[in-house]
This record gives sequence, C-alpha cells and structure tokens, in this order.
Amino acid sequence: MQRSLQRDTSRTGHVVVIGGGIAGLAAAHRLLAGGLGVTLLEATGRLGGKLMTGEVAGVRVDLGAESMLARRPEAVELATAAGLGGRLQPPATATASVWTRDALRPMPKGHVMGVPGDPAALGGVLSPEGLARIAEERGLAPTAVGDDVAVGAYVAGRLGREVVDRLVEPLLGGVYAGDAYRISMRAAVPQLFEAAKEGGSLLDGVLRIQERAAARQQTGPVFQGVAGGIGTLPDAVADAVRRGGAEIRTSTPVLGLTRTRDGWDVRTDTGVIAADGVVLAAPAWSASTLLAAECPAASALLAAVEYASMALITMAFRRSDLAGTKALRDRSGFLVPPVDGRTIKAATFSSNKWRWVADAAPDLFVLRTSVGRYGEEDHLHREDGELVDVSLGDLAEATGLAARPVDTVVTRWIGGLPQYPVGHLTRVARIREEVAKLPGLRVCGAVYDGVGIPACVASARRAADEITRDLDAASTA
Repeated sequence: MQRSLQRDTSRTGHVVVIGGGIAGLAAAHRLLAGGLGVTLLEATGRLGGKLMTGEVAGVRVDLGAESMLARRPEAVELATAAGLGGRLQPPATATASVWTRDALRPMPKGHVMGVPGDPAALGGVLSPEGLARIAEERGLAPTAVGDDVAVGAYVAGRLGREVVDRLVEPLLGGVYAGDAYRISMRAAVPQLFEAAKEGGSLLDGVLRIQERAAARQQTGPVFQGVAGGIGTLPDAVADAVRRGGAEIRTSTPVLGLTRTRDGWDVRTDTGVIAADGVVLAAPAWSASTLLAAECPAASALLAAVEYASMALITMAFRRSDLAGTKALRDRSGFLVPPVDGRTIKAATFSSNKWRWVADAAPDLFVLRTSVGRYGEEDHLHREDGELVDVSLGDLAEATGLAARPVDTVVTRWIGGLPQYPVGHLTRVARIREEVAKLPGLRVCGAVYDGVGIPACVASARRAADEITRDLDAASTA
C-alpha cells in the first residue's frame, strides 16, 4: 500500500538534490517531510544508482545490490514509507559456503567479519597450522591500534594470515570489493576496532561483541530483500517524493555550483536553478568537480577517494539440466578467497536465496557470479562471452555444474564501490567540516558512512536534517 508523504507546510525554502541514487532520493524524501520544496537532478537517464533490476530469460532480477541490512532500521523504514512494506522478504536460505582449498566448505558461524571467538568454528576452512596459530593469540602482548588500522594487518598480526586470507578477505571483499590489508577497521568493522582498542586478546574481544549482541536480543531477519528486486526501491521512493511535490529531472547533469548572497545557483545545460540549499549526493569524483570553485579543500579530499569496479554475471539454467548438480541445492551461494587464485569472487544462487525469484520461474534456476576487486580489474575488459565462460569454468570446478545457461546478462559497475582505506573516517570528517562552512550545502552517499543501503539512507537523512536546520537558522536571522 502506498502512503502519502506528509509534508510540514510551515516551512518554506527550496533545496536542489544533485544525484538520483538511493542517497539522493532518501535526502529528497526527508527534505519534503521537513516542509521544504525539492528539485532532484540526475545526470543519467535513470534513477537508482547501484540499485537496478533487469531480466534474464524473462525473469525480473536484481542486477546490482540485492539485499539490505535489516538490523539497521533506515532502509526498511524508507522502503515501508515508499509503500514496499508488504513486499519485504528475508532470504529463503542463508546457508552459505566458502570455496577454499578445492572444496565448498560451510561458512563458519560465531565470527565477526571472519574473525572468530572460538577457533574450533574454523575447522575445515583453515589448515591445522592455521588453527594452531590462532591458539597462540591469547599469549600475545596487546597490539596498539592508534587512531585506525587496516583490518587485515591487525588480524593477521594477532591470528595469522590464514584467517585473513580465507575468511576476512572474502567477506570484506563481498562488501567493498576491496583489499582487507588496506581497508580501515575503524570504518568497516567499528565494533572490532572498539574491541581492539580495549586491548588484550582479540578472541576475547570477539566474544565480548557476541555477548553484547546477545544481550540486545535482536530478533527478526538480519537481511531483507524486496519481492521484485531491491532495484524497485528507487522508483518507489521517486514516486513518493513526486506525490509529495518534488520535481525530478533525469538526463540533467549539473555543470556548476555557485554560492550567491541568497543561496546557490545550480547550473545545468538547460539553465540555472536558484536554490536556498543544495544536497550533493554524487560520487566522489563528481562532487569534487562541483566543489572545486567554492570549497577547494573538500574538493581535493574527494578527488583522492579511490573506487573499485566489478561485474555481475547473471545466468539462467533449465532446472531439468541441473538434476545431478547437488552442490547447487539448499545453499544461498559461496564466497571465494582471492588467495586461491580463482576469477570469480562469489556466487549467489538467486533461485535458492529469494523465494520471489523461484516463484517467478519454477522451471529455471537463476544464479549470478561477481568478478573484480580493487587493483584486480583486468577481467572487466573481457567480452561478455568470456566473462560467462570463465564463470562457468569456476562454477564447474566448485559445484560440478556442466549445463549451459539459456540466457545471460553481464552488468559492469565501473567505479561502483568507494574504498575505505586507513584514515577514511578522518578524511570524511574533514570533508564535512569544510563543506559545513558554506551555509545550505551538505554531502551524502556511499563515500561517507558506509556502502550499504541503510548507511546511505542514514547519510542522506543527516544531510537533509542539517540543511533544514541551516535554512531555519537563516530564516530566523
């Protein structure tokens, strides 16, 4: 059921949101609820950014992100407000595996981003030598972490490289497509960073994290999807903000931002839009260009943000062709440690994981693989057919799959995921500090507080609320 966006009409003011990904749409939604007029500008011909649906063999599927963390409320709240509450679905199965040392092995339980509290949980995934190295950890002297530290470096120093290479790396890679030995622990796994700051054993720190989580007694699914695809969320939010009075313009790149005495001039190829405020919900490189004249310090910091690119290879098979492939049954998919030298980094068995996919095509089996990590993106220059063939080769080794797909779709996300190296949060704080010196201007998106959908929505809400306060203060003055 769609719900009308309730707008507080006691305020006046006009805000331009630059960027039509989920962060920009969430910012527009929040601004309207705060009583402000909104114009949203998107450079490309479609909304949604990295959230997108498409078809394979006539089946609607996600071609970008496919789920959202439900233990954080922001994304679920936005989906519900946009009328999708009745379509939220948890995964039908969360039984995942790790393809490592030439076998599919059950994903260990009782870990924090691959870091265990009990080494026994890692049996089968790690070698006896790797398990013996972990057993030495409680006897090590405390390791100082300072203001930040790379996840891989810290964990390897405490528990050995095997834990990082075979568990932490593939799990972090699934989120950031990054390198665990570069990724900031403070930004990417903050609860682990706090445990490390407390000193002492990392194993004991993980146990404390798990005890605190148990004390919170969180119930309900960890992740949620949307029947029809997470990629339907942007259009649902867009419909809600249009009903609330916002104007949305696609294929409208912003060419420049100029601070005026009364607010901002936003220049497009069709003219100049006057605004009281601006929310910049664009990727780092675009935000850097637009801030170069008015906020050069923030522009320089944004220009230094690196991105990883990746490709998703979505394939549909006849179920009748897979009758003997037992490894495809029950599990939701598997992760692949880079250390094993495979091309694919993960596989998701969509027809197992999402009930709505299976219901839409009971005679087909849909799965997808992902290719590409930070610093390892040469594969993305291959032709679509080559990416399909190399995925099938890896799938054959991992699962015994011998069938050919009846249809395939290759989706490339160039510059898809911002990287969070050591010091990332300090850089973000400096960007926000510089931007906040200019009244009526804020930034939001995956660059700042996390790449997941809830984090992007939270970033958007923060930007919108700060803009609203700025305009309220200006009106009072």
